[in-house]
Amino acid sequence: RVLPSSYVKTSLHNPTFPMTNLFLLLMSAPCVAAFVPPPSAMSSHVSSTILFAGGFGTAKSKSAPKKKANKKSKSSILSDIQVDEAPKQSTPKLDRFGLPIPTEDDIFPPLTSDDGARVPVSDGDEFNKEDVAEALQHHIGVNLDIFDENGQSIHEEKSNRWKLKLLHQDPPVLSVEHFFSEADVEQYKSMIESNEGNNGGENGDAVQLSSPTFSSSLSLSRRTSTTWFCKYESMSCLLAKAQALLNVDLKQMEEPQLVRYRTGEEFSWHYDEIPSAQLSNGGQRLATLLVYLNDLDKDRGGGTVFRDLKSPVNESNKRKEKGSSKGNDNQLTVRPKSGTALVFFPAFKDGKADPRTLHKGEVALDTKMIAQLWIHEKEYQASVPENNLQVDAASGVREELERLGVKNVM
Repeated sequence: RVLPSSYVKTSLHNPTFPMTNLFLLLMSAPCVAAFVPPPSAMSSHVSSTILFAGGFGTAKSKSAPKKKANKKSKSSILSDIQVDEAPKQSTPKLDRFGLPIPTEDDIFPPLTSDDGARVPVSDGDEFNKEDVAEALQHHIGVNLDIFDENGQSIHEEKSNRWKLKLLHQDPPVLSVEHFFSEADVEQYKSMIESNEGNNGGENGDAVQLSSPTFSSSLSLSRRTSTTWFCKYESMSCLLAKAQALLNVDLKQMEEPQLVRYRTGEEFSWHYDEIPSAQLSNGGQRLATLLVYLNDLDKDRGGGTVFRDLKSPVNESNKRKEKGSSKGNDNQLTVRPKSGTALVFFPAFKDGKADPRTLHKGEVALDTKMIAQLWIHEKEYQASVPENNLQVDAASGVREELERLGVKNVM
């Protein structure tokens, strides 16, 4: 409590006011108060400087012997007083309605033990058919009948044998090298070029859209790529190979898509699952199949990264031995390699979504192109382009399967 200066000055000018009372009054004040009366306020009875409430400074009188005092400015004296400041509390950012803006952890919460185990593979270069079968037991799976014991496909197109690899055990993540031939890759890259700017006219094989996702009120994902929704009949190669690999019906396939990421573009953390409000069309997505249409070196970004999954143990150990493992280097990251397919499962075969498959497309420092396809639980009805039907691709798919020499698929 700071005493009013007028009260103190009146007391000093009043010879009848006992100085003892003033002393007691000042001593009773609990807070720091600084008061230096002007020279005109001093009387012959008093010669004092009040520094702060709670005690006097050096008192002076004519009869007292003079001593050399250590002078301190008021600012230095006050700086000696330690004041405990209340800890600063961070204020959450609010949206236009005054509600807290969701954070990344709100949208993509860290996994708990209830979300299931995460088991990396010990050696990403070693193929074991039994390990793959075990990893896929709760998912729609892969047609292992078209692969030998070394993971090589046994279809008749000998020049482009597929090579199956298990990249993560649980949840399962797989790659298929040489899934597209060079001719396949060039065909789909040329489709992107020829349909540039096509916004839904009758001509063309695909409709260009700013890469949309299934809407969700909780979505914080950033997606800056461009997507072409393709007619089924123009993508018979992709559909046939997807059917051979996953042994699923054409009617379960979502519109095939071509996606291009230009320099600086990305698709941040997201799930491939469909929001529950939109499951009426085909049910949940059970599998994601994407095929890279060009190479990107590690220092050029563009990889597909799984936040909660680890690279094969042997790869992590190699990085440690080289001293290059740092930060999140051991996150499972699949580098774009032309013609290679990546397969993982956003949900179990019963339709329950799997949060362990949270992933992102890294910022690309060069152009990155992919073909992608999702497989649903049930029959899916396409909406883009207009009148796009799976049955229109049936004859082309049969011809492609015959060329590959793959039999006994749905």
